[in-house]
Amino acid sequence: MAQYGGFWRRFLAYLIDSIILNVAFGFVNFAIGIFLGMAMGGGPEIALVVSLLGGLIGLVGGWLYYAILESSSRQATFGKQALGLVVTDEAGRRISFGRATGRHFAKLVSALILMIGYFMAGWTRRKQGLHDMMAGTLVYKAGNPQDVLIDVEAFR
Repeated sequence: MAQYGGFWRRFLAYLIDSIILNVAFGFVNFAIGIFLGMAMGGGPEIALVVSLLGGLIGLVGGWLYYAILESSSRQATFGKQALGLVVTDEAGRRISFGRATGRHFAKLVSALILMIGYFMAGWTRRKQGLHDMMAGTLVYKAGNPQDVLIDVEAFR
């Protein structure tokens, strides 16, 4: 029977994902800075353009990273995969790209209320953060997606 992924395991997965994204976008932003600096001849305005463009790439890239990977057949980002976690809907099925997108942007609400939405994964019955509740998702500790389906059947 599968178990829900608790706060600390999810937090470690988040740290892994953050490292991956920061390294990847650091290289992208560096390359953009070099390219724009050479193309535009340098100057303080280049730093502003690179910062704005880097921020936009970070927002879109982060959204796509989480939404694509969590709605994929693996049902997890690289950090979640490393810790044996999968994201499902409340019936134990793979989530759609749209639901994964909603879950990703619902994390803003979890963060805006002093991170309490994230901490909820430590004390709610099904280890759901506020963003999971808003998106109708669950995070399981499961090495095999079939474990999730067996667990869902136990609740019926």
